[in-house]
Amino acid sequence: MHDALNHELQREQQYDIEALAETVLTNVPQLNQQQRIAYDTLIEAVNTLVSGGIYFLDAPGGTGKTFLISLLLARIRSRNDVALALASSGIAATLLEGGRTAHSALKLPLNMQITETPICNIAKNSAMAKILQVCKLIVWDECTMAHKRSLEALDRTLKDLRDNQNIFGGAMILLSGDFRQTLPVIPRSTVADELNACLKSSNLWQYVKTLQLTTNMRVFLQHDETAYVFAKQLLDIGNNKVAMDTSTGFITLPTDFCHITDSKEELIQRVFPDIAQKFNNHNWLGERAILAAKNKDVEDLNATIQNFLPGQLVSFKSVDTVMNQDDVVNYPT
Repeated sequence: MHDALNHELQREQQYDIEALAETVLTNVPQLNQQQRIAYDTLIEAVNTLVSGGIYFLDAPGGTGKTFLISLLLARIRSRNDVALALASSGIAATLLEGGRTAHSALKLPLNMQITETPICNIAKNSAMAKILQVCKLIVWDECTMAHKRSLEALDRTLKDLRDNQNIFGGAMILLSGDFRQTLPVIPRSTVADELNACLKSSNLWQYVKTLQLTTNMRVFLQHDETAYVFAKQLLDIGNNKVAMDTSTGFITLPTDFCHITDSKEELIQRVFPDIAQKFNNHNWLGERAILAAKNKDVEDLNATIQNFLPGQLVSFKSVDTVMNQDDVVNYPT
């Protein structure tokens, strides 16, 4: 137990303090006005925190959310304090230094739909409990994908672990994401079910203070007029500024919004032309991707693309092993 506690603390305090301080010194002046306001507000909140607080950083894609969060984490860690970086998805977690998925770090129940008042499966004398007791900031990125009961579980758990009945046990919470994108995915659900599972439907949302980033830094730095138009069209869709058919709920995309293909094969040829000759070019591959809403479509597309590639198809079996036996209950087979 003592070794596990030391391991967790070392994991959260293993950072090079001098390098982090240099990162903060170099990059804070590069923040735009909105980012700087958010940065100063959140750092002041962490420094003066008495009874807990919760902020939401509303940041559409390209507005520099990850850059800002990384600086916040660096600032707190440069003082040898603990800042926990969580995310709703594995990909988002990899973008933050020391990032982990919320379900893994907090030991959240796997099915929030069937648990009315869930809590995190974290014992009070565990290593993770100690981290949650001493951390100065908990960042939860892409929180808009999370079920509201996940946040409520964290609230109950922090109150218990920190022996503090203030919101989140007096801890400082920063949620970030974009409600214009994917909401919680509820299998075989209605729109009403998804809205009910959304964080904004939680009784905790009344305590949230919102900060906004609206300047698209990707477009600004590229000076690309086409990219600016496309980014604005995406925001208009997300902000419900595009005409909608009230009988079906469908919207009509602008004619210049994208190119339409008639088949998956044509889509693949448009995105990955001559892939049989270029599949070894990693830079070329890294510049393109096909997105799909369902895993089945992803599998079909991947299988079709693989058929274009030369060589024999080889399948490998993988075996996943739980390193900590205390975590076995969280990964049923």
